Amino acid sequence: MPVAVGRGNTWRERLETPVRWVGAAVGLAVNKLVSYSPEPDVDLLYGFAVFGLCVMASAFVADVVARQRPGPLRVARVTSRRIQNYVPRGLTAAVAVQATVLVILLVIAAATASPDAAGRSGRALSITCPAGAQLLSPWPGPYYAWPILGGLAFGTVACALLLRRVTARSGSDEQRRTGARAAIGSWGVLVCAPLFGVSLTMGVVVLSLSCGGEMKSVALWGLAITALISALTAGHCLCVSLLPQVYVRKQP
Repeated sequence: MPVAVGRGNTWRERLETPVRWVGAAVGLAVNKLVSYSPEPDVDLLYGFAVFGLCVMASAFVADVVARQRPGPLRVARVTSRRIQNYVPRGLTAAVAVQATVLVILLVIAAATASPDAAGRSGRALSITCPAGAQLLSPWPGPYYAWPILGGLAFGTVACALLLRRVTARSGSDEQRRTGARAAIGSWGVLVCAPLFGVSLTMGVVVLSLSCGGEMKSVALWGLAITALISALTAGHCLCVSLLPQVYVRKQP
């Protein structure tokens, strides 16, 4: 069935990349200017989540700015579009796996969390070793987990809505692939940056334990590998979010 579609406004499309960069800059500025807590580790846990939300928000704003307005009409044939036809499948799968790992780590941390030395719940890990009891913090229990999970849920919904907008937008398939890749890249930052903060924080606490034996070694290796992979993925996703057109040209 033929439909009328409009021609894009190129000046609006040229604003798309600068808006994404502004979002990343705002995320860095917020983390530089705002202290979430006197404890530096708390800033680490919350800072990555806030940065990821700023990157995700900038991707959404960039799509709104670049959305083509109706222009001179031409006739085109309606084709069925599906989100999976435009997203980078490998990167999407990698981010989805790491999102699952993040949720699992936060659930484990919440289940094992204890009040800290000041009696504040959900902020420390209490364990009894042969040498005596240890109370170590910060531990990403409920006090830290709920804001991170809330940001993850909000950003994931925003990413899904953005992918739906990108898929439905007018323009070329390359433009839709670029928009979809930017959305997944932004979601990757939102997932992997907090995952790095959580796994690093848990790793420091586990390393400080005076007991644990083989279980401690396994946990340390697992958390170290998770931190490394999440850091590399977050860096890659940030590049994809800021310059998605480069990756689309390399991998059409």
